[in-house]
Amino acid sequence: MKRIFDRLTGTLLGASAWMGSAAFSVAHAVKDLPGGPAVNQLNLQMPVTKIAEDQAWLHWLMLILCTVIFIAVFSVMFYSIWKHRKSVGHKAANFHESVTVEIIWTAVPFIIVILMALPATKVVIAMKDTTNADITIKVTGMQWKWGYDYLKGEGEGIGFLSALDVAQRQMSNNGGPKAGEMVDDYLLKVDHPLVVPVNRKIRIITTANDVIHAWFVPALGIQQAAIPGFVRDTWFLAEKIGDYHGQCAQLCGKEHAYMPIHVKVVSSADYALWVAGEKKRMAALADDPSKVWSADDMIKRGEKVYAANCVACHQVHGKGAGPIKPLDGSAVVLDADKGAQLAVLLEGRVKLGMPTWKQLSDTDIAAVVTYTKNNWSNKTGQLVQPADVAAARR
Repeated sequence: MKRIFDRLTGTLLGASAWMGSAAFSVAHAVKDLPGGPAVNQLNLQMPVTKIAEDQAWLHWLMLILCTVIFIAVFSVMFYSIWKHRKSVGHKAANFHESVTVEIIWTAVPFIIVILMALPATKVVIAMKDTTNADITIKVTGMQWKWGYDYLKGEGEGIGFLSALDVAQRQMSNNGGPKAGEMVDDYLLKVDHPLVVPVNRKIRIITTANDVIHAWFVPALGIQQAAIPGFVRDTWFLAEKIGDYHGQCAQLCGKEHAYMPIHVKVVSSADYALWVAGEKKRMAALADDPSKVWSADDMIKRGEKVYAANCVACHQVHGKGAGPIKPLDGSAVVLDADKGAQLAVLLEGRVKLGMPTWKQLSDTDIAAVVTYTKNNWSNKTGQLVQPADVAAARR
């Protein structure tokens, strides 16, 4: 029976892909995104994990069973209404309850529910079996980006933030892609994808810094809530090398649409090279917290931090956009008390759309504050050191 459903699913997936390509040939809008959404997609995304395959099979099993029951019940009902209608001489029967009928219409649905629950329970239990993982990664949801920390296995100690690609955010601020411009991964491209090896069990531990988020990658068969103050886990084992895309699946604030997920599945050899490269990068970025920086060096570093994390909202010219307050001429930035601006970065102003940036290093926060205090028309001459940020954290 499973083979029949597998073939049916494959046929429908193929039909969906054909319809998507046909729509593209007519509309000339975008193409299917491998590992992500397809044009005019009607079915689930192509699975690349055993769990995702089981979910797809279970989806079609339940849909077909429900359809068969629906057709059978309503066919009998409409046939009875039509065959025994008053206009052809039938009269309403007058009878009392039947124990036999009541047993039947109670037992049959009960048996159907049990038969549906058995395969569903098997899949749900498998989804929660996070034992014997090769690599454990903590995923932290933040307004509005993801933090990844490799806790166990090859790559242990690596950590980074993953946010929407700056160019795509600016494209969105300007009204989206221009006419005729091909951007198949629009609002799904990130600056730092999560990299994992193929055919290795990856345990994902989710939590959040502020509000509830949800880490959702359809092709991997994963959707796990990330809740502040709680730790939850799930897992996946990708069987195919490629790029797989998802998004935050929990309404988490005004930037909810700008929290894409990109999982890059690579070979074991390529993963080892990536791990080595990331560790070198982290070592190069490691700073002495007691180092005293010159103003020029701090401003140069702050410019890079601003371009990577702040420019999407506050703009290159520091004037902001829409509800985003400008930094150029801002009273908080110009305040002689550097602690006022440090408090905004460390604590955030969520109600005003400003997330916390406490996940950045002391040096990066000091650098970006120094940069904003000495750029555009802000010529305060103030210099913030990493030690100032460390003191503000306490």
